Amino acid sequence: MLILPTLSPEQTLQPEYEAFIQALERTAFSGDIDLTYAGRLIASTDNSIYQQLPQGVVYPRTQEDVGIVMALAAQAAHQQIQFSPRGGGTGTNGQSLTSWLVLDLSRYLTRVLEINIEEGWVRVESGLVKDALNKALAPHGFFFAPDTSTSNRCTLGGMINTDASGQGSLVYGKTSDHILELASYTLHGTRLTTRPIPLKQARELAQLATPEGGIYQQVIKSCVDLRGEVVKRFPPLNRFLTGYDLKHAYDADSEQVDLSRLIAGSEGTLAVVTEAKLNITRIPRHKVLVNVTYSSFQSALRHAPALVEAQATSVETIDSKVLDLARNDIVWHGVKDMLESDSATPMDGINMVEFTATSEYALEKKLTSLTSMLDDSIRQQNGVIGYQICDDPASIGRIYAMRKKAVGLLGATKGARKPIAFVEDTAVPPEHLADYISEFRDLLDAHQLNYGMFGHVDAGVLHVRPALNMQDPEDEALVRTISDQVVALTAKYKGLMWGEHGKGFRSEYGPEFFGELLYQELCKLKAVFDPLNRLNPGKICTPYQSQQALVSVDATKRGWFDRQIPLATQGVYQTAMDCNGNGLCFNFDKDTPMCPSYRVTGDRRYSPKGRASLLREWLRLTSLAGLDAGIEPKARASWWQRWRNRKQTDDFNHEVKASMDECLACKACGSQCPVKVDIPSHRARFLAHYHSRYGRPLKDYLVKNIEHWLPRMAAHPRLINSLMGGRPGRWVSAELLGYVDAPNLSVPALTRRDAYRKALSWQQFLELRQGNALNEAEQSHFVGIVQDPFTSFYEAELVEDLLKLAARLGVQAVILPYRANGKAAHVKGFLAEFRQLARVQAQQLQQAADMGLPLVGLDASTVLCYADEYQQFLGAERGNFKVKLVQQWLQEDVDESILRDFIKPVPAPASHEQPVDLLLHCTEQTELPQSGASWQQIFAKVGVECRPLQTGCCGMAGTYGHEAEHQAKSKQLYAMSWQPKLASSEKPLATGFSCRCQAQRVEQRRLQHPLQHLLQVLS
Repeated sequence: MLILPTLSPEQTLQPEYEAFIQALERTAFSGDIDLTYAGRLIASTDNSIYQQLPQGVVYPRTQEDVGIVMALAAQAAHQQIQFSPRGGGTGTNGQSLTSWLVLDLSRYLTRVLEINIEEGWVRVESGLVKDALNKALAPHGFFFAPDTSTSNRCTLGGMINTDASGQGSLVYGKTSDHILELASYTLHGTRLTTRPIPLKQARELAQLATPEGGIYQQVIKSCVDLRGEVVKRFPPLNRFLTGYDLKHAYDADSEQVDLSRLIAGSEGTLAVVTEAKLNITRIPRHKVLVNVTYSSFQSALRHAPALVEAQATSVETIDSKVLDLARNDIVWHGVKDMLESDSATPMDGINMVEFTATSEYALEKKLTSLTSMLDDSIRQQNGVIGYQICDDPASIGRIYAMRKKAVGLLGATKGARKPIAFVEDTAVPPEHLADYISEFRDLLDAHQLNYGMFGHVDAGVLHVRPALNMQDPEDEALVRTISDQVVALTAKYKGLMWGEHGKGFRSEYGPEFFGELLYQELCKLKAVFDPLNRLNPGKICTPYQSQQALVSVDATKRGWFDRQIPLATQGVYQTAMDCNGNGLCFNFDKDTPMCPSYRVTGDRRYSPKGRASLLREWLRLTSLAGLDAGIEPKARASWWQRWRNRKQTDDFNHEVKASMDECLACKACGSQCPVKVDIPSHRARFLAHYHSRYGRPLKDYLVKNIEHWLPRMAAHPRLINSLMGGRPGRWVSAELLGYVDAPNLSVPALTRRDAYRKALSWQQFLELRQGNALNEAEQSHFVGIVQDPFTSFYEAELVEDLLKLAARLGVQAVILPYRANGKAAHVKGFLAEFRQLARVQAQQLQQAADMGLPLVGLDASTVLCYADEYQQFLGAERGNFKVKLVQQWLQEDVDESILRDFIKPVPAPASHEQPVDLLLHCTEQTELPQSGASWQQIFAKVGVECRPLQTGCCGMAGTYGHEAEHQAKSKQLYAMSWQPKLASSEKPLATGFSCRCQAQRVEQRRLQHPLQHLLQVLS
């Protein structure tokens, strides 16, 4: 029986686009061209509710590549080709989505070209991520001020094209306020440099019979000659109207014309921006954040103007819904002490008030005035219930990280209805915000909708996200209804529909806001830049007198595709279905644990968002083929059929498989992603289906069975090491099995070491207890050692040191019988085998837990598997046992009296003890975020300073780093984060077995586990 059919989605590459791509390949173009279905799917969504499959994706490697593309498109033979520029893909209104050709600048155009501190500017390429720029500027004491919530993955080109702003805009303004010069390519095939120029020079240029002359001629007519109409039409808001900025393209005071102010906010409809010269701002020397808590969100809104009047740099707000989501996320561990107060009144809203100043005196003066006002408000009981002051950069950074993550956290709302972005960036005069939001709430309440709110109350911008089920046609229809109603409500309060996130698929409301006269001027400007409507067609406006239509809020949405997947199947892959496109997994930081496969490749197919997109389409196509991927395959093709099927190339199954093969199964996405997209679990399910039709490589069977073979191999470790380490063994391993650099088995084996022999065996423990469970007092005097295949057989000395540590603390160790954990089987998609192994191991561990025996393991990935994958696959059958890591055991189970006897508290680090640097296993630091702090506290008791270091993945990740095809990426990952950290550390400690193996392999540097150093100190 063939479980999985060939999935060959219809290829929509039209003849004219095929001809254009072929012509482009004959030019000097040096970038990448992706016409695969997977590559196009990745570009079919952003952070909005819409989905459009492009013809292909072009990744220019240089700015000149963009010029080559535009010059080719200018030729008569290719006048039908349409483009949409794309940056980070973080837009909430589908600005970069298209059915045509995507120009993605985020892969290669990422350089900081020049920093001029003396003059206060920087020159960058448009694909550079905003936080990456600030990282480069920080050593000079400067930063690029506009601060978006997606700053760690949005590109500067995207910020320019949507004229983005964010926190602090009251002081720092919008992106366009910081543009000194832009370099862009137009569809005329020419490079256009724009900067402020005198009106006289603009009039001279307008006389030229060139495309640039035509542009200046129209700009003078639209922005200079109609200046009075423009000023009268646009409200005087901090978040002025984006695309096209008629008001600021001409400065009447200085009599200067600046085309950059038109291109900024144009959403790629006028030109493709490749380079920008931006002014930069000196980092404030003094900063403080005051977190003010309220009994109601309405109280927070009404109090905001008073906070602005207190000379705040910014005032950010969050409602109770977002706060509740944050409380259930990993991010809360770092901020709860700075937000929660002693008030008996529940916190239902919060304002985060930032003050900056050039002197400590000026800052203290502002702060004193505010706290006095807040104390009065608390006494008067007008909604303020407390406040806390954060004055150190680390705490302020954690608070803002929580606020920024709020965007994605809304996607984690329980239930089918999720808060979504489509009316979330309206701007009204700040003094009207509370009344406006009150009516906004009435509007949503009338539709019986829940919603989440957060935003920039200082600028009158509040992000309101109604909760809708976009797979429900009735809810989908509400997008139109609510959009129409919000447009009318915003107009009533003399505000703007697009205060921050641009128009995109909301462009159809443009004529109403601009008015007939000025909207026609937009169309005329579009016509001189793009007369045939080829750049991001349908967004903002169409060329003057064009018959082409604008895009609509009724355009095809992701929910239309998702509703074709059976609900039962969706439930199995729920977190992939919940992916809202927020893109936090695109974080540029090399030291983040989030998604190493994306970090090392830069290919978004290899990110959690990318894989979730591919999985949803795979589920849809599989369902349309009449099969159910929501259940595990009960049968599979014969070995002969599976071998033959490998030759089928035009099959989407292979594209999904290629993406999954790059996953390191680090599990960081399961905790770091706002909606907890757990790709490793979904990958295991996919591989089970895939290999029901396609043959497996031999290495998969090796991985699955190694846990069973290891006890036999460890009986003769020297012989096995000799065979595997010799030239024939290495050849067989690399060429036939695809594995390299396998670690050596421990010599002598664990079972032949004195500490092992002194410990109690499980049978001896049962006989000692005679079936009786330990009482609470006795539990701290025993510990059960749960073996894993890595430390027991490859690092027996570590298990031995754990036994010695237990003995040093007066704790009797009990060695549980070795049982295969099944983690390797799960990673490779052997789900039936994994379930059986998990069931056997869970029974043993539950028996030990029932005896009252505390359980501890050494390998983080194995230990955490008991709480994660075991729960997923066994459910209630798993039991309620808990296996802890060493630091958890020391803090939670070892009696304080024992610790007092053996670990003497030391008030300050002992001078003779060198500080240690702690590098955590990536799964451990994301699933157990308190691990670093726990080790700090433990080492502090023995007078040793422990410094947890922020690192990404080491690149080993179980079997990944041993697979021959992943060698280059594995070592590149190590070089990105771990290598520089170790180079600067004199005493590094590493909790992960894989991490220690990688350091040993790459640098021949043997790292200790922290318990080993602790044992040395105690000895």
